[in-house]
Amino acid sequence: MIELELRNDVYRRPLATALDRLGLREGWCCVDIGAGGGDVTIALARIVGRDGRVYAVDSDPAARDAVAQAAAEAAQAQVIALTQAGEDLMLPEQVDLAYCRFVLLHVHDPVDVLLRMRAAVRPGGWVVAQEPITSAGRIDGRPFSYPDARHPDVGAVLPKLVRDAGLELVDAWAEAPAWVGPGPISEYLEALTGVDPGDDPVVLPPLVTVVARRSG
Repeated sequence: MIELELRNDVYRRPLATALDRLGLREGWCCVDIGAGGGDVTIALARIVGRDGRVYAVDSDPAARDAVAQAAAEAAQAQVIALTQAGEDLMLPEQVDLAYCRFVLLHVHDPVDVLLRMRAAVRPGGWVVAQEPITSAGRIDGRPFSYPDARHPDVGAVLPKLVRDAGLELVDAWAEAPAWVGPGPISEYLEALTGVDPGDDPVVLPPLVTVVARRSG
């Protein structure tokens, strides 16, 4: 099983499962869409090694700079940081894997981004998308809300969207971390919402993971 160096990432387990499912290995070329601070980008770079390549794509130039700095500090020269929106994804080469997480809930048209991801991978290449069902999360039994997201429950229809984008659906599942009291899940929730749940039981929004393939 692939071991990701994402110790504080409460959703790291479904990502590791997905990467193991498709057999990510040295020499692969990948793109991480919505790379943010670059944690997943760096984890991918460590797996693909010096003979591989990882494009870190984010619409925020500050995120591009943060990823570039993180890659330099981690001595991962195979990371290439780009400023692009998912809807405008265009790479200088086709890749083996296109990946996104917590991206499609924010964009205008999720299928448009998935079509871009499909075009970015080589025939037979992989697309992995991870998106939440926000309203299914609970704090002390009360449902979550995410008013800033355009499609807060996009995870609930993600398998269909992937198929609508012309991709072959290979696997799909949902996982929801749960906890009570101090710990990484409470810390994650506080960082996300600014609210410390204290001793309230927390079930984070289920994250739907879809593993899909571009037909060859």
